[in-house]
Amino acid sequence: MPVTELLQPHILILAPLVVFAAYVVFGISGFGSTLVAVPLLAHLFPLKFVVPFFVILDCVGAINMGLRLRADVMRPELALLLPFMLLGSFAGVYLLLRVSPELLIGGLGLFVIFFGVSYVAKRGRGFPLPRWAAAPIGTFGGATSTVFGIGGPIYVFYLAGRNAGPEQIRATMPTIFMFTTVARIVLFTIAGLYSPAALVAALALMPVMALGVWTGHRLHLNLSRDTVIRVIGALLVISGISLLLRAAG
Repeated sequence: MPVTELLQPHILILAPLVVFAAYVVFGISGFGSTLVAVPLLAHLFPLKFVVPFFVILDCVGAINMGLRLRADVMRPELALLLPFMLLGSFAGVYLLLRVSPELLIGGLGLFVIFFGVSYVAKRGRGFPLPRWAAAPIGTFGGATSTVFGIGGPIYVFYLAGRNAGPEQIRATMPTIFMFTTVARIVLFTIAGLYSPAALVAALALMPVMALGVWTGHRLHLNLSRDTVIRVIGALLVISGISLLLRAAG
């Protein structure tokens, strides 16, 4: 799309509001920006335009939070996940072409809703998972992140199952995104998906993203552990519903 289309009044008003809200959520929980913003931005721009420019914002936001919260990162679990996440990222298109995208997104939506409700009910304690679960979960998460921009709830499920607390999840998720977003930017660049308008949109919305992350971080500091757990659980439920709606149409 041409750069001039970005100057339409409704885009100048709505796009920054959506990005700000998405990164407030990201600042509070450590994930969820894509699941909040992409479905809404898709009403303003073509999806092939939204996903490439938004991943640039996600990359910068993840680096910002990942460095700030690095003391609480679950490094052993991250080391287990990374190779399989990268494998999933590069093999994502091949793997997902064999399954109906609507069926896959719908199934993921039901899974995320179930996990969000159970996460709140168990007060932040996930279902116990063995170390080898990093292989299928990391591969699936990498694949869905590359093709659909969806991966956060899958990684939360894994980390919670490995006894991660809300603070560890909040710190580890941006670190995961640091790696996955860089891989996606490389893939999108190779595929020729970055137009001048996409780069202009990413640069123009960068300050809004930074303000949203800062606001979410300040809000998080004033929230109790139980409130953070409820926020994460509610975000997962909302994310699951949005996935079901996307699968339906």
